[in-house]
Amino acid sequence: MMYKKWSVFSPLLLLLFPLVGTLVSNEVNWSFFDFIVMGILILSMSFGIKQVIITTKNTNYRVLIIGMILLVFILIWVELAVGIFDTPFAGS
Repeated sequence: MMYKKWSVFSPLLLLLFPLVGTLVSNEVNWSFFDFIVMGILILSMSFGIKQVIITTKNTNYRVLIIGMILLVFILIWVELAVGIFDTPFAGS
């Protein structure tokens, strides 16, 4: 049971990189809200990929759906970071 919880929340360890960058450098400027939003994005991606792996038996569909999940994740991340679509949420 402990392994399942660890496998779901282990992607949040990726947030340690910007945390260390924020603490040691002025170049990385993440607020608490940035960590919350990125945590939600990472958890959503993690849950989605895990659900696809559990439910989809066809390897081709599995790769396609996981690729789409990763593409949406990257597009949202880039939009929030630099604003490639000119929305008011970019670069906050």
